[in-house]
Amino acid sequence: QVQLVESGGGLVQPGGSLTLSCVYSGHIPEDLNLGWYRQATGKEREWVATIHVIGMTTDYADSVKGPFDITRDNAKNTTWLQISGRKPEGTATNYCGATWGNGGVTNGGRGTQVTVSS
Repeated sequence: QVQLVESGGGLVQPGGSLTLSCVYSGHIPEDLNLGWYRQATGKEREWVATIHVIGMTTDYADSVKGPFDITRDNAKNTTWLQISGRKPEGTATNYCGATWGNGGVTNGGRGTQVTVSS
């Protein structure tokens, strides 16, 4: 089983940037794909981005206003999500998730909160 722990949230000013981290541990499959999700207060969780193990290719949700930048370092068992240039908004909790193999999936832990406000 893969465990995920998010960190790095906080208050960011409009137009500023913040980088979230997610450390993964446990029995780590070779074909582990990593993703980020966000859930704004009072709304459903939505997918933001995925970074694939093969070729480090990335996908981003068109419906989620960015920009976002997802990266990973397998040697450090870490994936990051850089959030930048956002307009003022309330608080959103950001979670990471992982998929692998034929249907393997795990969601993140407590998530990490980001508030965009001046």
